[in-house]
Amino acid sequence: MLEYGLPVLYALGLWWFSTGLILYLDNLPGRTFGWTMLGGTAVLAVAIFALVVCSTSTSLIAAYIAFTAGVLVWGVLEMSYFTGLVTGPRKTPCPEDCTGWKRFGLAVLTSLYHELAVLSAVAFLVLISWGEPNQIGTWTFAVLWLMRWSAKLNLFLGVPNLNDWLPDHLAYLKTYMPKRSMNLLFPISVTLPTVIVTLLVVQALSTDASSFAVVGLILVATLLALGILEHWFLVLPLPDEALWAWALPPRDDAGDVADAASADAPVQRRIAVPHPAIPRMALKPAQARNGLGR
Repeated sequence: MLEYGLPVLYALGLWWFSTGLILYLDNLPGRTFGWTMLGGTAVLAVAIFALVVCSTSTSLIAAYIAFTAGVLVWGVLEMSYFTGLVTGPRKTPCPEDCTGWKRFGLAVLTSLYHELAVLSAVAFLVLISWGEPNQIGTWTFAVLWLMRWSAKLNLFLGVPNLNDWLPDHLAYLKTYMPKRSMNLLFPISVTLPTVIVTLLVVQALSTDASSFAVVGLILVATLLALGILEHWFLVLPLPDEALWAWALPPRDDAGDVADAASADAPVQRRIAVPHPAIPRMALKPAQARNGLGR
């Protein structure tokens, strides 16, 4: 059982801690963001080096290192977004009368540069691991990327639990997220990944699976399952905020957002909306949550 349980616990712990760390760093005073990204750049370089080295190995330690490196690469890119360093050309709220494809186009512009950076990272990871026996790092990054896109689309189409974990400098993004009881994409967003998780677990449980394959499949399946959980956070009244209470600034229940925090002042509050939910793989988390967020 340890062969299956340890990867689950490791993926769960890494998802929880990395999501919280991103939330914490992104809610620090604006003057710290430069140092944050300087450190993030160093982490990114180490993670890429680890992926290159581990891509040729099928040892158990290489499986865990590749998984961790994939999460780290994703986490640094998410920090670049939530610190406001790499977002998009549009940094203003959505016009009230804007609907349909025009609203979608404006929403894309709010994170266009970041999306291009993520696509470049996907291509780069595929390139450095192409034909190698250890693809776990690339799988990990791909899961985080696809589940984040799914969460963002669901937020754009409308969900009941909107994001209140955005830093003040990204508060305008809330205007692109309507509150609705449900949207047609959501059932697909949770059903299809659930089927994939099931197939991954079945493959991991097969008698001919090597120890390396078991660990890799369970790590990726767990991360994908956490991404599904984060999708459910968007529609169910679950107190997911408590998971990262240690990483978040005090909440302003009065919802007073008249004064934006300056670059030299700590962010002491969050935007108050009906219920906390963030694409942490989005994050990952996430919001940072699959994780890691997310």
